[in-house]
Amino acid sequence: MKNTILICLLILSFNGFGQAKKQPNYDTITLGGGCYWCVEAVYENLNGVKSVVSGFSGGKTINPSYEEVSTGKTGFAEVVQITYDKNVTSLDEIFKVFFTVHDPTTLNRQGADVGTQYRSVIFYKNEEQKNAANNIINALKKAKVYNDPIVTAVEPFTKFYKAEDYHQNYYDNNKNQPYCKMVIQPKIEKFEKVFKDKLKKK
Repeated sequence: MKNTILICLLILSFNGFGQAKKQPNYDTITLGGGCYWCVEAVYENLNGVKSVVSGFSGGKTINPSYEEVSTGKTGFAEVVQITYDKNVTSLDEIFKVFFTVHDPTTLNRQGADVGTQYRSVIFYKNEEQKNAANNIINALKKAKVYNDPIVTAVEPFTKFYKAEDYHQNYYDNNKNQPYCKMVIQPKIEKFEKVFKDKLKKK
């Protein structure tokens, strides 16, 4: 009888039953790569990402509005705060997506979106994130991936303010708008092509 129970337990363990499910190991990173509608739409499709929230970082005003940030005079950048499971994806992968879907060589602009609020920036919250950001930037420079110098800033994270509700999930809620079709959709298509094996299952 004891031998039978032991054999059953061994079979279950080989089949993946009876094993403790690995608990999520969540972390957050805050990135600015132009209009946050674009960046949010991309990361929402990356496997391992739990949530993406559009908002503002890098300025000094308390709880700024979109209209205030849009003036380009507040010091804030449009950013997304990404919460991801380190057991499924990695900070390195997060950064690879970041440098694929936006242009890190244009100062204070992405395409037709111009102003300091559209700057390329990584806000790190610890040394691990700071080192990872600097490492990938140095690797890209060494490999001469871009014809022009990378201008992405690496700055300490201080505060994140969530943008108004209508900015959240903007692409999914406004797919037929011209900006979504002409600007956001091509970024998503590029992401899906390059990272096709990293997409969330739908």
